[in-house]
Amino acid sequence: MSDHGPFGPEGDDPFKGIPLFGDLARMLQQQGPVNWDAARQLATSIATEGVSEPNVDPLDRIQLEQLARVAELHVANVTTLPTSTTGRGLSIVPVTRSMWMQRTLDAHRRLFESLAGSLAGGMRAVASEDGPDEVIGDPMAKMLGGIMQAFSPVVLGMTVGSLLGHLAKRSFGQYDLPIPRPPSDELLVLLANVDEFGEEWSLPKDDLRLWVCLHEVTHHAVLSVPHVRVRMQSLLERYVAGFEPDPNAFESRLGDLDAGDPAALNKLPELLGDPELLLGAIQSPAQRELLPQLDALVAVIVGYVDNVMDRIGEGLIRSYGMLTEALRRRRVEADPSDRFVERLFGLELTRAHYERATRFVDGVVERSGIEALERLWISERELPTPAEIDAPGLWLARIDLPADD
Repeated sequence: MSDHGPFGPEGDDPFKGIPLFGDLARMLQQQGPVNWDAARQLATSIATEGVSEPNVDPLDRIQLEQLARVAELHVANVTTLPTSTTGRGLSIVPVTRSMWMQRTLDAHRRLFESLAGSLAGGMRAVASEDGPDEVIGDPMAKMLGGIMQAFSPVVLGMTVGSLLGHLAKRSFGQYDLPIPRPPSDELLVLLANVDEFGEEWSLPKDDLRLWVCLHEVTHHAVLSVPHVRVRMQSLLERYVAGFEPDPNAFESRLGDLDAGDPAALNKLPELLGDPELLLGAIQSPAQRELLPQLDALVAVIVGYVDNVMDRIGEGLIRSYGMLTEALRRRRVEADPSDRFVERLFGLELTRAHYERATRFVDGVVERSGIEALERLWISERELPTPAEIDAPGLWLARIDLPADD
């Protein structure tokens, strides 16, 4: 048996004199670097707000299946992309927020583990920021550092849970963020969120549901292209694994609080609820180098999807213009919690980002026609570089596709 506990050699255990803490630390770390039970519990609490969710109406399931057939047929007619990975057709399944959360946690577990591993480095750095000599000489500092390290799986689990909970409250389907999932022909739609948004904006219910189905099917077709899925997954995992710790961030922010001021306690939950502060994570030089590649790939995907939806939707959905204005405004007017989730994944989808994507797609179409867009998905070689996103003519020239005179 190894003589290493959760804090290294047994002789370095800061809880040697407090067996209860040591036992608790070992229990918390049994699930590995992330406490998935904590993640699920917090995500469910945030997503449902502690209220029991009603089952999905069977009639809604039937309607979504019908809308899926319509959306799938039209996407297949205007693109060269297969909409199904198995050839048996798509199935769009309405789910509750808690069901969506659980399925998303399972689908993105590898990505969350990469993120947690990166952020755990921040926890360890904060725990040992005074250096080993100083910690050894200061029992209290050693104990506080041990507590942070012992509870890091729970903190990381709660961070993942917070991300999932907020996503479950806002998402319409699987692809509000263009993150690929394991190959499957089953798409999830959060009807509660869709219908609440429709009521808030007075949008036609059936038209809105069809718009969402069209959005999900088109994204699914693009992100199911093998080399696109692999490249996006690789860039995302490399990005979330690249956070570097700022050990002084936690201390400096807490140092701003006046311990003698009772009002300062009201600010403490806000500070402790900021994962970027608590985990000491900051964007690293390696991440900044990756961002142009990630931005370019996302721009191609969202620009193409918007173009396909416009070509289909204007003739298929009676209120398409009104729906699109509301929905595209929604995606660029995210609240701070949504923006934080996007930043953790390197996916800051701002208005400027979408406008850049539109300019690239429009530039390709103007120079070489609508058919040229299908060249985007032939192989990884055809994927545009960051420079080519801003100069579509360079992309057309590189792939030997002549521009119209």
